[in-house]
Amino acid sequence: MTEERARETTEPPKDTWRPPAHDAPLVTHEVDVSNRPKQVLIAGIGNTWQRDDGFGSEVARRLEAREMPEGVAVIDFGTGGLDLAYQVMYGYDGLVMIDISRQGGSPGTLYVMEIDEDDVTSGVEDGDALNPHAMDPETVLRFIKLTGGWPGKVVIVACEPLTVEEMGVGLSPVVEEAVDRAVDLALDTAKELLTDEAYASLDEKT
Repeated sequence: MTEERARETTEPPKDTWRPPAHDAPLVTHEVDVSNRPKQVLIAGIGNTWQRDDGFGSEVARRLEAREMPEGVAVIDFGTGGLDLAYQVMYGYDGLVMIDISRQGGSPGTLYVMEIDEDDVTSGVEDGDALNPHAMDPETVLRFIKLTGGWPGKVVIVACEPLTVEEMGVGLSPVVEEAVDRAVDLALDTAKELLTDEAYASLDEKT
């Protein structure tokens, strides 16, 4: 071994880093994200052990078999309300929730409902509790608002159920027939949320 090589291997590395002076100006670099593609999450929610309540999970499962546009992610959260709230904190521009909803229409009817953040209750009153396993949209949206991760747009694609009170696996025939239509509707909604035009009303408020 040469003398120079021996010195390189026996001498400890020299630490040349020194902390900045206490009066040194703070230099920050803001990342420009204005031109990045929109990010949209399609979230299937519900309990597959309660018949039609498994609608959201089935729609998500079929969406996962399709090729998604760039920027669109599909996740079946089942009954993990808190998991969905934390996932949204990654910074999605749009959220499409797939679920059932009793709106008074005929079973199998599909609804598209845009949710305004101001209409969602924030905070927890004394004696009030949020079940981390509850997956009704109201509870999930309260979790999202409490964690400060509200996306630019939140849309619910929902189906009028026939039965959710009885335990069992499998959708009722009328809700089963609505699944493929809901897949197309959820995908069309997500594509719309990839455009700048979908957020024009938010820009007007700021």
